[in-house]
Amino acid sequence: MKALLIEDEPLARQHMKSLLSEHFPEVEVVGDMGSVKASLDWLKQHPAPDVIFMDVELSDGTCFDIFTSMDVNAPVIMTTAYDQYAVHAFKVNAVDYLLKPIAVPDLQRAIARVAAGEVTKPSNETVRNLINQERKEKFLIRLNDRIVPVRTADIAYLYSESKSSFIVTVDGKSYVMDDSLDAIAGNLNPDSFFRISRSCIISEGIIDSISKLMGGRLRITLKKGFPDNTDLTVSRARVDDFLKWLEK
Repeated sequence: MKALLIEDEPLARQHMKSLLSEHFPEVEVVGDMGSVKASLDWLKQHPAPDVIFMDVELSDGTCFDIFTSMDVNAPVIMTTAYDQYAVHAFKVNAVDYLLKPIAVPDLQRAIARVAAGEVTKPSNETVRNLINQERKEKFLIRLNDRIVPVRTADIAYLYSESKSSFIVTVDGKSYVMDDSLDAIAGNLNPDSFFRISRSCIISEGIIDSISKLMGGRLRITLKKGFPDNTDLTVSRARVDDFLKWLEK
């Protein structure tokens, strides 16, 4: 059984390889990568593997961006530390959904399902429609006894800090979110928003200019209306994908 690993954390990728090598010698890892772009490139250039292990949160988006970009003609076992993506996984007919840390019996069950052919796959158009339906046009922010609707089109950027998530709007207002940044990311259109680091997602419409920093990172200067100290930084690992996203 030929397997493809899509996982953005190198240690987690190595751990999965070790699990497969030790407990499932019949599974051969034929490729591994950590981004949506690299995954799309691999899938376009190689025959479909027998199974794909997909982490949900990748370095330049979520694995659901892969489904909306191309036909995925292989059974998928999703792996993640977050259970809020289970509904998405069900909609794209993942064979199984494994929460990290992955237990060997759970992995055994998932691989057995693949080997037994327990795979039913919706059309890719159906997958795209289902995922797009999940993308929100507005978020409801709870402020004590009030609820404030914030349109997605009015979001400048989102960030996490001290285990809390925040939305900042184009008029400079900031709101605390109930959901994690990982959960929010799956509800944003990747054509309009990009995760520039683990702790920040930015809207394309708020970017004024970009400058280079030491160490290969980029600084994003926001359009007028934001204080100078709100410049945002693109992590070095995401610079190439960020620049390609801007060129689209």
